[in-house]
Amino acid sequence: MIDHDRLLEITREAGRIAHGQWPGAGHDLDSWEKSPGNPVCSADVEVDTFLRRELGRLLPSAGWLSEETADNPDRLNRDLIWLVDPVDGTRDFIRGRKGWAVSVALISSGRPLIGMLCAPARGEEWSAIAGRGAWCNGERLQGSTRKGFPGSRTPADALANEDRDLVTVEKPNSIALRIAMVAADQADILATLRWGFEWDIGAAALIAREAGAAVTDAFGNKLAYNKRDPRAFGLLVTAPAIHGDAVDRLAERASRLARPS
Repeated sequence: MIDHDRLLEITREAGRIAHGQWPGAGHDLDSWEKSPGNPVCSADVEVDTFLRRELGRLLPSAGWLSEETADNPDRLNRDLIWLVDPVDGTRDFIRGRKGWAVSVALISSGRPLIGMLCAPARGEEWSAIAGRGAWCNGERLQGSTRKGFPGSRTPADALANEDRDLVTVEKPNSIALRIAMVAADQADILATLRWGFEWDIGAAALIAREAGAAVTDAFGNKLAYNKRDPRAFGLLVTAPAIHGDAVDRLAERASRLARPS
């Protein structure tokens, strides 16, 4: 059985390492682009190195999949893998904004078993264990229970014309924190319509699900993890009662945007 307290300590320390380089706290930071429009910084690399070492010591039998590490197909032969985004929300991190978090999940047989987010700039620690619930700063979470789709809160900068019946709320750059907003009843729907990676969502999707939210891809299908291609098209996290309406609202756009270019 995994030492949950030790995992929390490791995740917290990863958050402290990142916060020690965060420009929002007055620290200098080295940053560059892995590819055009895809930023990375020294904190991403340092946190990734720390987590790989410490999580490897905690559970040597587990494989590894992280945004900042070259993928090793050996993970496909492991029942357990660590799924890590060292700094989710790198753009906010680099700009000195608070919308970033360290994301750590343990995946078992293709499903999240444990998920943790550490967002030290916001003073938040999020966690969930499959079948046992979700918490933020020690408080048990109950996700959104909204019944009607119009008026639903969504973390977005702006809305498409067809979505003007929704209401925008704060949008941190971290997709994990946006998912967690539904878990904390700070939003009713989180939707993306692009190809994304497992490490972006693994921990937060479990937190939302354990708080009672409906969590699927953009088409309403269940999410799976530790796939050969670690991507899925879109993400939909909602209050359960409005999930079907959200799938219907996005169906045409999701089908069009998911087609190979």
